[in-house]
Amino acid sequence: MTNIEIRREMFPVGFYDDIHPDFSVNFQMNRCYTLANDEVMLKEMREVSPSIHSYEEFSQKFIELYNKALNEGHKLKAAYYLRGAEFYLTETHPQKQNYRKQFIALMREYFHISDEQPYKVPYENGFLPAYRFTPEATKGTIVMFGGFDSYAEELFKHVLFFKEAGYDVVLFDGPGQGSALEDYKIPMTHEWEKPVKTILDYFQLDDVTLFGLSLGGYLVIRAAAFEKRVRRVVVDDICADFYEVVLSAIPSKLKEKIDSLMSERKEEEVNTLFKDLMQKSLMIEWGLNQGMHVTVSKTPYDFLSRIFLYNTSEISEKLEQDVLLMAGQEDHYIPINQFFEQSKSLTNVRSLTTRMFTRKENAQNHCQLGNLGLSFDVILNWLEQIQK
Repeated sequence: MTNIEIRREMFPVGFYDDIHPDFSVNFQMNRCYTLANDEVMLKEMREVSPSIHSYEEFSQKFIELYNKALNEGHKLKAAYYLRGAEFYLTETHPQKQNYRKQFIALMREYFHISDEQPYKVPYENGFLPAYRFTPEATKGTIVMFGGFDSYAEELFKHVLFFKEAGYDVVLFDGPGQGSALEDYKIPMTHEWEKPVKTILDYFQLDDVTLFGLSLGGYLVIRAAAFEKRVRRVVVDDICADFYEVVLSAIPSKLKEKIDSLMSERKEEEVNTLFKDLMQKSLMIEWGLNQGMHVTVSKTPYDFLSRIFLYNTSEISEKLEQDVLLMAGQEDHYIPINQFFEQSKSLTNVRSLTTRMFTRKENAQNHCQLGNLGLSFDVILNWLEQIQK
C-alpha cells in the first residue's frame, strides 16, 4: 500500500444527508463520523436522531453515545462524541469545561502526544497553545489553525496527514480559539498577523506555508498580507466577508433592515431584533451566543460591529505569495460568490490556484467535509508543484 493510500484511509469518503433533518445538526453528525472514521457511528447516530429536536437533546444523546464508546474502549469515537456534545453547550453550562478538558485529554492520549509536543506560547496576558509534529526528513513547514469555533486538538488527524507526507507542522489555537479563549480569556482578533508573528518568532520559522480552515480562510489572508515570512497560503475555505456569512441564513429583506440599522448605529433596535430572531431559531441563537463568546462582545450589536472588520477587500491586494483558494460548491455557511470575489481581488500574488469541489467528488460541503482526503491531496500536489 502506498503512502498516499495510507493517508487517504485516514478519512472516509461520503457525506450523508439523511442522518438528521436539520442540516446544521446533520453536518455536525457527519463531522463526527468523518473525523473518527467509524462506520458504526452512522448506525448509532441514526438510531438516536429521531429523539433529537433541540441542541439540548443533541448533547444529551451524544453524552450517552460517548459513555458507551468509552466503556467499549473506542477512545477516538468517544472523543468526537464528547466534542459533539460540548459543541452546542453554552459557555455557562456547568459541564462545558469538564467536557472540553476530557476531550483534549482523550485526543492527546489516543494520538500519543508526548509531553514535549504541547507548547504554551506567551501572548499578551496569556498563552497560545501549540503543537509541533516533525518528521525525520522535512519538505518544509506548515503553520496551521482553525476558525470560528475550532479546537487545535480536533485537527490532529489533519496534521498527521501532512506529517506523514513529509511536512513539519505547527498547529496552534489563536485568540478566540480553543484553550487560548477558554483558559486564558484571549478574545478573537481580526488582526491575525499578530498571533502568526508570535508563533513564527517563538519557533524561529521562515519560509512557511500558512494554512487556515473555515473562518481561517479570512484569518490566513489577513496574516499573509502583513507577514512576509509566509511564502505560501492555503485558504480552506474562503471567507472574504464574515459579516455576510453571519447574516447569510437570514431572509434578504430582513438582512437589508439589519444593514440599515447597523449603518445608522441603532444599537437598541438591532439588539431587540436579534433577541426576537434568537427566540425563533436555534441556529441563530447558538451562532450569536458563540460569536459573542469568541469575540467577548456583550450584545449582538457589539458582535456585528466587530465582525465588520473581518473582510479581505482592502487587504487582498497586499498578498504577494503563492495562494491556493479552495471552496465547496454547496457550502451552507459561506456564500459561493465569495470564492469568485476573493479570487478577483488577489491582484498581486505570485501565483493563484483556485479549486472548487463538487458533489460528484463528495466534497461539496464546507471545508470539503465528505472527502477530506481528496482536499488534502490537492494541497499536497499544489505544494509539490510550486516548490519545484
